Formats: sequence, structure tokens, C-alpha cells
Amino acid sequence: MEYPVLDVKAVGARIKTLRKAHSLKVEDVAEFMGFESVQAVYKWQRGESLPTVDNLYALSRLFGTSVDAILCGNEEKDESPSLPVFRGFFFELPVYYQTTRQLIPLP
Repeated sequence: MEYPVLDVKAVGARIKTLRKAHSLKVEDVAEFMGFESVQAVYKWQRGESLPTVDNLYALSRLFGTSVDAILCGNEEKDESPSLPVFRGFFFELPVYYQTTRQLIPLP
């Protein structure tokens, strides 16, 4: 299994495509994001940087799509076996937990 890597240029192109599909100007996106200038949005669109996680979430809400669609595009499906491989390890282990706390009723 290969380590997944984001194509920063492709992410930027998707952000630009989504912005245009919603008839928004770069200034509109920057204002929605609470930015004082448009430089960050232009950097994203050129593929010079990626939005932070909170900005990705805000973009997904603005464009009515998922963060995954912005990062990977709709054409890519996650067919990696990572979850099934680890499912038994993380989800089927018995839980051994005991507490020493006792609840004492208030008068």
C-alpha cells in the first residue's frame, strides 16, 4: 500500500473550478473566509499552498461539497484496504477497563 500524497496543483485547480461553478469572485471567497486580502485564495488556486484544515472545512461549506472532494476530486475513489486491514486490530479487541471510582450520593 502506498502512502497517499496530495497533488497541490490539482487541489488548487479544483478550488478554482468550484469557485467559478458557484459564480464567486476571489474577493467573495476571501471575504467569506474572513481574510483581509485575496492572496491566500490566489496561492491556493495556483497550487502554491494548501488551505488549513479549518479553511478546507469552510470552503467545503461554501461550495456545498466535502473536504475529500476538494482534496481528491469526485473522480477518485478510496479503494485502499487500510480500514479492513486494521479493523480487527482496533475494533474487535476486548475491552478491559475497570474503574476504582465509586459514586457517592449527595445528601
